Amino acid sequence: MRVEELSLTTTIIQPRKGLWDLDLKSLWEYRELLYFLVWRDVKVRYKQTALGVAWAVLQPLMATFIFSIFFGRLARIPSDGAPYPVFAMVGLVPWQFFANALTQSSNSLVASQNLITKVYFPRLIIPLATVIAGLVDFFFAFIVLIGMMFYYGIKPGVSVVMLPLYVLLAVLSALAVGLWLSALNVEFRDVKHTVPFLSQFWMFATPVVYPSSLVPAKWRVWYGLNPMVGVVEGFRHALLGRATTPGPMIWVSAGAVMVLLLGGLLYFRKMESTFADVV
Repeated sequence: MRVEELSLTTTIIQPRKGLWDLDLKSLWEYRELLYFLVWRDVKVRYKQTALGVAWAVLQPLMATFIFSIFFGRLARIPSDGAPYPVFAMVGLVPWQFFANALTQSSNSLVASQNLITKVYFPRLIIPLATVIAGLVDFFFAFIVLIGMMFYYGIKPGVSVVMLPLYVLLAVLSALAVGLWLSALNVEFRDVKHTVPFLSQFWMFATPVVYPSSLVPAKWRVWYGLNPMVGVVEGFRHALLGRATTPGPMIWVSAGAVMVLLLGGLLYFRKMESTFADVV
């Protein structure tokens, strides 16, 4: 009787050495897992809901309606020449994506504790999947925004070609802050209670319901340190054309995003080895 020899491959998993060894190439190796986690997050978000993905549209629409009454009609906040409902909706679509990404990503590691404690994979995939899954809501809300622009007779100019870069900036902003919050929430569970307050404060520190032109010119560059300032003003410039050109603010916001993202990756990398023990 012939016994065939089996070739066995031994894989040794060791902690990465060095703070700067981020090992981002492992994300590509585990891309299938990333896909399934994104699909899981999308399905779980609307499981057993009566309206399903309609919530992605109703939230910015209802907020636009309320803001148009109180800020547009009563407070008469300027809208840089654009109809106030469209002005507000253009700001709310990227903001809603960012705010939902903060809520979902901040609790992503704790919600996946059963997975983290049982098998090895790059933990960075978990908050990344929640941010990417939020693009589904963004897509449906953006379609409604295009319909609203068509209703008001607004046609984007040539600056619309910059829109994909602003979408990418919004994704990187959400991921940068999400990395910090998700890692902090593993050790300090009260982070999830702080996120709603943080989102509310952050929204009014972002030109969602008002134009950045109301901010004194000498403070606008510093104002751009808020990453979402460049995102919102970039969306308005790309879609409305008549809105205030972001100018230096977009570069300051982009620089702030890169600093936050690099710091978030380093902090996440530092805390990653403790997730399975603490979570």
